[in-house]
Amino acid sequence: MNLVNELKGKIFSGEAVTKEEALRLLEAPLDELTAAANEIREHFNDNTFDMCTIINGKCGKCSEDCKYCAQSAHYHTACEDSYPLLSTEELLEQAKYNDKRGVLRYSIVTSGRALSDEEVDKACESIRAIRTETNISVCVSFGLLNEDQFRRLKEAGASRVHCNLETSRRYFPTVCTTHTYDEKIETLKAAKRAGLSICSGGIMGLGETMEDRIDMALTARDLGVTSIPVNLLNPIPGTPYENNRVLSNDELCRIVAIFRFLIPEGMIRLAGGRGLVGDKGEKCFKSGANAAISGDMLTTAGITVETDMDLLHWLGYEVKLGEQ
Repeated sequence: MNLVNELKGKIFSGEAVTKEEALRLLEAPLDELTAAANEIREHFNDNTFDMCTIINGKCGKCSEDCKYCAQSAHYHTACEDSYPLLSTEELLEQAKYNDKRGVLRYSIVTSGRALSDEEVDKACESIRAIRTETNISVCVSFGLLNEDQFRRLKEAGASRVHCNLETSRRYFPTVCTTHTYDEKIETLKAAKRAGLSICSGGIMGLGETMEDRIDMALTARDLGVTSIPVNLLNPIPGTPYENNRVLSNDELCRIVAIFRFLIPEGMIRLAGGRGLVGDKGEKCFKSGANAAISGDMLTTAGITVETDMDLLHWLGYEVKLGEQ
């Protein structure tokens, strides 16, 4: 039996793929690997596709020096927008708009290291209004909050917290120096202790190795993450990564497939940069990915919900919430 089938059988029998086994998949034929990943996806998640949208709830002048980000105050980019936390009326309007288009999860994302207590209270008011006036689930990406703040957000009606690991522990210090990997991990653990589900993945194309990507996925697995965003770096002019090479569609498919082997029951979510691969993610959606962020990203254009709905219908997926 070849490696791909051997590991697929191991997963179906309830065993976890190790780092060493995942590294061996780097040499597996891509078509064979992606087909097996798709089988694993079907086995654990059937035809479920978890689609979410995001809103830039607070923009610009971020104190953190993440080298990929157009909103960092450390870099001079074309992103000149800067505004405080959006009002309840503004956040609710967009939630209603997405709800009417069939989107089931709406994520409010804010710039900065973390929202203040006052901002968390304001966000709670907005979440209560969204949960009262729509059927949409609310995810929050508010930075490095503590357990008490997460508990308040949960009581207001939020169900999920997003905080990307971005890359491996080894490589993270080359990506950001203003906060640490351990702070991110503690944020995810605090959210989980507060009773919220957690969403965490990373960006591909920062200069990391495949081993770094596998290490990141293993950290996410150890934390109990089952929603794993896979972002493709969009090299933003003015950031330190403006000249980075954009990964190919085949490279992205291999990453997605290996992540599926590592977290077989997860929602592997194509996120930022999906429009750069040319097929809107179709090949990845046949390679183990079964979730996506639709619509515009924070500072870059995305793919419309209507376009995504048409593609997913054609691929035989049913849009519904995955793990809560």
